[in-house]
Amino acid sequence: MQPPGEGAAMAEQKAQSKPWEERLSEANARIEAELQRVIRYIDTEVVPEVRKHGSQSLRAAAAQLQKLAEHMDDQHAGKSGKPL
Repeated sequence: MQPPGEGAAMAEQKAQSKPWEERLSEANARIEAELQRVIRYIDTEVVPEVRKHGSQSLRAAAAQLQKLAEHMDDQHAGKSGKPL
């Protein structure tokens, strides 16, 4: 059994023995895989929540605009409608 940290040291030594182009290529592959994972997360978790809450916000804004339009109509008709 290896002492703690020795496996990491051996991996580091092995990584340093590779040409820099190969290490760069491996890092690029890991970055691309992680980027794909992030994109999937955004598509499956974030976007649906934004759409859900976005539509709720639009409905609330529409209700407030409806109240404002009614108030303006009341004011135009000479009624003393309630203040907003």
